[in-house]
Amino acid sequence: MTTITASMVNELRQRTGASLMECKKALVEASGDFDEAVVVLKKRGIASAEKKAGRDVSEGVIQAYIHPGARVGVLLELKCETDFVAKNEEFLRLARDIAMHIAAMAPKYVSPEDIPPEDIAKEREIAAGQCLDKPAKAIEKIIEGKIAKWYGEQCLLQQPFVKNQEQSVEAYIREWISKIGENIKVSRFVRYQI
Repeated sequence: MTTITASMVNELRQRTGASLMECKKALVEASGDFDEAVVVLKKRGIASAEKKAGRDVSEGVIQAYIHPGARVGVLLELKCETDFVAKNEEFLRLARDIAMHIAAMAPKYVSPEDIPPEDIAKEREIAAGQCLDKPAKAIEKIIEGKIAKWYGEQCLLQQPFVKNQEQSVEAYIREWISKIGENIKVSRFVRYQI
């Protein structure tokens, strides 16, 4: 059995940002293997973030971002549970990152639920028109695939995060939920461009 030292726990904490107790539990579960402990912490973080998702968010910040050159600007409303977290530098950094992403990627909606039904119907009609020469059995799957791709282009939470294309904006926010320990939600945003 591998002995878990305080320096090992501290090193894992610095690498992941998780609490000391969570780091120690992860190292014990992973038998001292750092890479495996990181995986354990990520799995717990996602589970923890999903539990917090239903909690009320009544505090937060309005983040302004003006892209260099002053031709693109964003106002973002990012919500959390307490004013303590809303004033936290880590939370403000998250808000800046999301606002910068919005400036760069120009999403139109926060999530698919925000898209007006008539816009979805119009996009379905366009997708169906592109499938006329396809086999009848495949048409519905092709349309659903095109709609899913369109959601990924139009919806902030489904876009690949500009600083890490391997994860979506939603996954990036979930990481922060597990790190900060509170529910976080993008309420709305406005993007201006000259």
